Amino acid sequence: MEMLIDFPGGARVDAHFGPFTVKTDQPPAATAPTPFATFLASIGTCAGIYVLGFCQQRGLPTEGIRIIQRMHSNPFTGMVEKIDLEIQVPPTFPEKYRPSLIRSAELCAVKKHFENPPAIQVSAKEVAAA
Repeated sequence: MEMLIDFPGGARVDAHFGPFTVKTDQPPAATAPTPFATFLASIGTCAGIYVLGFCQQRGLPTEGIRIIQRMHSNPFTGMVEKIDLEIQVPPTFPEKYRPSLIRSAELCAVKKHFENPPAIQVSAKEVAAA
């Protein structure tokens, strides 16, 4: 997979891949989430995809199910040290499926990449003007 990252103006930085564009921006005049907020959102939304799939495979309604994501940062470094995902289910959700629902969310590909992060290599290359 390849993404094209460009700079459409101001503090905006956008990522283009396939038919999609992910727009990011920086305060104070942000018109889109920051790149880091988008990154953090990918954790909860990825878990949500697995929760949704689990429910759909079993014919369980998803109405009333939501995930609350909480970030805990180190007060000295500002770095996120822990992320909690709380799957909230309505009282009608079958108790017997709750442990499996948690296990399904733990299959998230974003979470798995945290556990074994990829190497990131940065380089610069001169290209001819378009």
